[in-house]
Amino acid sequence: MSGMSSETMRAAVLAAPGEIRMERVPLPRPLASQVRIRLQGSGLCASNVPAFEGREWFSYPLPAGDLGHEGWGIVDAVGDEVTGIAPGQRVAALSYRAYAEYDVAEAAHVVPLPPALDGQPFPGEALGCAMNIFRRADVRAGQTVAVVGVGFLGAALIQLCAKAGARVIAVARSEVALDLARRCGAQQVLPMLDHATLIEQVSGLTGGAFCERSIECTGKPWPLDLAGEFTGVRGRLVIAGFHQDGLRQVNVQLWNWRGIDVVNAHERDPAVATEGMHLAVEAVLDGRLDLSLLVTHRFPLDEAGAALAAVRERPDGFTKAVLLMGDAA
Repeated sequence: MSGMSSETMRAAVLAAPGEIRMERVPLPRPLASQVRIRLQGSGLCASNVPAFEGREWFSYPLPAGDLGHEGWGIVDAVGDEVTGIAPGQRVAALSYRAYAEYDVAEAAHVVPLPPALDGQPFPGEALGCAMNIFRRADVRAGQTVAVVGVGFLGAALIQLCAKAGARVIAVARSEVALDLARRCGAQQVLPMLDHATLIEQVSGLTGGAFCERSIECTGKPWPLDLAGEFTGVRGRLVIAGFHQDGLRQVNVQLWNWRGIDVVNAHERDPAVATEGMHLAVEAVLDGRLDLSLLVTHRFPLDEAGAALAAVRERPDGFTKAVLLMGDAA
């Protein structure tokens, strides 16, 4: 293996709910099929919030760097069986302890970043997730697409759908989110205020036919109900929100009557997630994804606790936060 070192690194450790401490731990050593990455940054994911807040199924402290899975940086060591990736390459990776200065990843789950992306943060797993949701939605030019919830995923999907030639109706709670939806290409924006009024508005905008595609991006029950109501006959309801807080009651009668296809668009196969990251690189390069509209908050590694608090609290103007590890992005 090239580039071996016995040095230590700094990593964020979730020691208890709401408590992040910085520790110095040994550098991870890549296995034969892995690479080690000197991380430049990592995105922060809303799926981290339950662990940060505390749930009975978590045991604290978590391992150093744990929860971070959206890292990018420079390869500094490769395992003996790795080919096609060399130290010095800038990459995004599917790894799992990226709230640290270094992490390891399977070489098969590493995506090279071309020089045109130098200087830009690239939370590859999150962008790949958006690309895979878009693929599962099967959006076509001329369709009407409702996007319910305009955070990072919703904003990215609005960009992709609009660039694909679809008409996008965006629904969100705040004026800031509605303005973001407009900047991402939504043709109509609706405040998420009243159930019956929203259904009437979407019906009016679509001549009573509703939408060929509805994408729910919040992980909450009411927006999921709305997305179902917005989906027309033989349309496709895409569940992009991460539902992780219990059972849901849904209007199966409506879904059945309209013949709606329901797609759970979360991928659990690492190979599929990696393919999404490759597609995200292409989408950023050709302008379908504008990272300047998606990455809004930057924190140094030392402020990982404040960064996770921002993910939980979503201050005005918040879309996506990244941790930066000392290098420029």
